[in-house]
Amino acid sequence: MKYLKNISMLLSASMAALTTTGARAETLKEGDPVPRITASDDSGNTVDLAATAAKGWTLFYFYPKADTPGCTKQGCNLRDNHAGLAAKGVRIVGISADTVEAQKKFKEKFSFPFTLIADKDGKVIDAFGVEKLPMGFSKRVSFLAKDGKVVWRDLKPKPEEQSAAVLAAVESLSK
Repeated sequence: MKYLKNISMLLSASMAALTTTGARAETLKEGDPVPRITASDDSGNTVDLAATAAKGWTLFYFYPKADTPGCTKQGCNLRDNHAGLAAKGVRIVGISADTVEAQKKFKEKFSFPFTLIADKDGKVIDAFGVEKLPMGFSKRVSFLAKDGKVVWRDLKPKPEEQSAAVLAAVESLSK
């Protein structure tokens, strides 16, 4: 009996730990508001993500790790097509679990004309409900918001096709 009581206490403690220390929320869906959360950008400035998305189009793209092959392809695809996205009014915000310093180096190395968010503690990743890979990296996921609400998401974006997918979504949603 004592053995069963100990197992019950252990299970209760484990469940409490899961609900208070990082159980992933459900991934944001179309119609959900952009989470009211702040984080540091590549310059160490505080960015309010809900305020950033409050008016017009905002792409939030999550990537696993700065300056790795797939993440570089994705960032460069958005950089190379930035003018076309900006012409449609799309702001771009990249987010990963990297440090401010790593994001700054990544942005400078590849001349990204958009903001990169340093989410070392994973609070933004969790707020958007993005799955975490081993070592706290985020899975590659993209969300397009319009006037503060998610209107489109890509749960498996292709790095080389990110901008084309976003432009197609903007076109479709603008009709």
